[in-house]
Amino acid sequence: MIIGGGFAGTLQAINLLRHDGPVATLIERRAQAGEGVAYGDADAAHVLNVRAANMSAFPDRPDHFVAWLADNGHDADPAAFVQRMVYGQYLRSLLRAACAAQPNRLRIVHDAATDLSLTGETISVELESGAALEADAAVLAVGNLPPHTPPGIDPDALPAHLYLGDPWHGDPAEKLGPEDHVLILGTGLTMVDMVLKLRRHGFRGRITAMSRRGLAPKRHAAQPDFEPIGVRPPATASRLVRAVRARADQVGWRNAVDELRPFTQSLWRAASEAGRRRFVRHLRPWWDIHRHRIAPEIAEALDEELRTGHLAIIAGKLASATPSPDGGIAVSFRPRGDAELRETSFSRIINCTGPQGDLRRTDEPLLRTLAERGVLRPDRARLGIDVDAQSRVVSAGGRTSDHLLAIGPMTRGAFWEIVAVPDIRVQTWRVARRLSNAHWVGGEGL
Repeated sequence: MIIGGGFAGTLQAINLLRHDGPVATLIERRAQAGEGVAYGDADAAHVLNVRAANMSAFPDRPDHFVAWLADNGHDADPAAFVQRMVYGQYLRSLLRAACAAQPNRLRIVHDAATDLSLTGETISVELESGAALEADAAVLAVGNLPPHTPPGIDPDALPAHLYLGDPWHGDPAEKLGPEDHVLILGTGLTMVDMVLKLRRHGFRGRITAMSRRGLAPKRHAAQPDFEPIGVRPPATASRLVRAVRARADQVGWRNAVDELRPFTQSLWRAASEAGRRRFVRHLRPWWDIHRHRIAPEIAEALDEELRTGHLAIIAGKLASATPSPDGGIAVSFRPRGDAELRETSFSRIINCTGPQGDLRRTDEPLLRTLAERGVLRPDRARLGIDVDAQSRVVSAGGRTSDHLLAIGPMTRGAFWEIVAVPDIRVQTWRVARRLSNAHWVGGEGL
């Protein structure tokens, strides 16, 4: 049983079918499996952050997505940044093809899982509709959780039209005029998406984006050929930073960051708990903007917004946000490096602080229930669900079971680099092979 039909869950189902695995059920609350937030809620202005050449759904067929683009009348340039809506079509077509090739082996249930229990070797899943399903194993593929409410904001004190707590639910530009001023909290990839969406939906007013450091994602750019490093770099954060800076002087910073890709997960696993905490606290913002870059055309659009003054990106910390007599929001914040608070009025606040994984703060019913009962536990870095190297869920008592697994971004505490397609496709491939007893064929179980 697969709980969640976004990218990870859909690909898990497809891989089970490809490996002649067990009969499976895919539980997805949306009307359409194979989309999730990343592709189902994408706007026409949103493109992938990875070139088409590296977006195949299958690690054993690296050219698959580019070939699909050519076969379906799309631009098949391997260096192109394809619309996310098109990638959603790709995933749905793969699911249909896999089901057609293996009829009656995958059932899709449009419902939401609310609880799960493991008795012996049987998993029982309760659904929102009141129904219950049983399986031999379950895979949690819940995707990213919505952003947490930032300190300084009381959602109950702000009407819904003033505060958009989840940027992917609702129209961010609804009832806004050209004289309005929008505050976006967060300056990462979600902020970029929301600026584009606001403009596409007709908003012509000012936008201010604020985060503690005011860092925005870097752009992709063509890089010279080079010979990547062949051995894992130093594992400690300080030594790794020095090594990357030295390599950046030799081959350019993009190449220096990209050549870490084969080693990132092993570096994370080798790091101490204290080292991981230091990385998340001090280096993560810098890692994110250099590692998770945006397409050149998107960067150009963002630069134009900044150049014309329609968008401002600032570094600061929100102190408070309260309704003002004029119907807007009175916002108090402290600019970075400044001891004094500043007051500004906005027409709407949009929370773009990015997906969060702290199970102690989640409102997601299934994860909250399982965490309270000790079926699963937060990882030590509070990034998501604690799993072992085989993606098996770790209980509150430290036990694992071959019958309950988790995949996708919520396992970043174990793998770190597990939020993008190139990493999730490998994880779902390996989990599917184990559930299908196909891992022995390639020696993966030895």
